Amino acid sequence: MKVVILAGGLGTRISEESHLRPKPMIEIGDKPILWHIMKYYSSFGYHDFIICAGYRQYVIKEYFADYFLHNSDVTFDLANNGMIIHNNNSENWKVSVIDTGLHTMTGGRVRRIREYVGDESFMLTYGDGLSNVDLKALEEFHRAHGKTATITTVNISELKGVLEADSKGMITSFREKEDCDASLINGGFMVFNKEIFNYLDDDSTILEKDALEKLSREGQLMGFYHPGFWQCMDTQREKKKLEELWAGGTAPWKVW
Repeated sequence: MKVVILAGGLGTRISEESHLRPKPMIEIGDKPILWHIMKYYSSFGYHDFIICAGYRQYVIKEYFADYFLHNSDVTFDLANNGMIIHNNNSENWKVSVIDTGLHTMTGGRVRRIREYVGDESFMLTYGDGLSNVDLKALEEFHRAHGKTATITTVNISELKGVLEADSKGMITSFREKEDCDASLINGGFMVFNKEIFNYLDDDSTILEKDALEKLSREGQLMGFYHPGFWQCMDTQREKKKLEELWAGGTAPWKVW
């Protein structure tokens, strides 16, 4: 199953760092958070990635084009125009970086990568959140219920998009946050069948507001509850929290 990662936004809420690079390329430790996300998926056997790029998309392309330079020792033979790679720290990944536009909304970005996904079900996540969700259990849950979409639900007191689910996991309401909300939210680790593209009209389509809200009204959106660790990186405070977990050797997402 392919993994689609939304990595094209402007990252305005953490603009101290995103004015120079896309938010998914902001580092936790000495690696971009995008790398951490991909390593986590890869540890469950998902190695085929489609990155929906946009803002400063060339930074992401250059990172993977020069992956050996970032992660391995090298010897440059200038006289013979050659390069020897030592202690090869490569990954078993196939990475497609697709420019989905500078101002395209989230649903529009997914719509633009349809040809790379084909008719298969696929996973989708954001390029700024980490978790220790059981991805294989998530996939199995999605395949078992037969609905169009599955989102991972988490409890958090911060104000994010809000949803409600019944005892079987059926999403009965999906809406944007309100000031009084502190309940189940969309944790961003999702699985979609190909029918999702029927809900994505154009570049202005917002996945969360347009597609997911409609899916919830039609009974085609299911929630996979995750009681464990989940953390997004919208602010410097949240970035610091993730860095402290990584530096202290207690990062819950480090399962490789």
